[in-house]
Amino acid sequence: MDQGRRFVYVIKNMEAQPRYYTGLTSNFSARLANHNQQNGHHTSKYRPWKLDALFEFADEDRAIRFERYLKSGSGAAFAKKHLR
Repeated sequence: MDQGRRFVYVIKNMEAQPRYYTGLTSNFSARLANHNQQNGHHTSKYRPWKLDALFEFADEDRAIRFERYLKSGSGAAFAKKHLR
């Protein structure tokens, strides 16, 4: 895999009114496993998590900007309208 490749991901849990979490990683499957383990991370209390959306970027800078956008007010509104 290309060293510069990064993934912006949105995961959700299985509650009736699900919670969503957005993150950035170079290895999504390992990161999802980490979210689903009980290791003190703030997402562990809402597990299990499953993939909701995954975006691949060829360079880290663009991935970082997109993750920040999704976590912003306008990005959260975009995600609510188009991704959920």
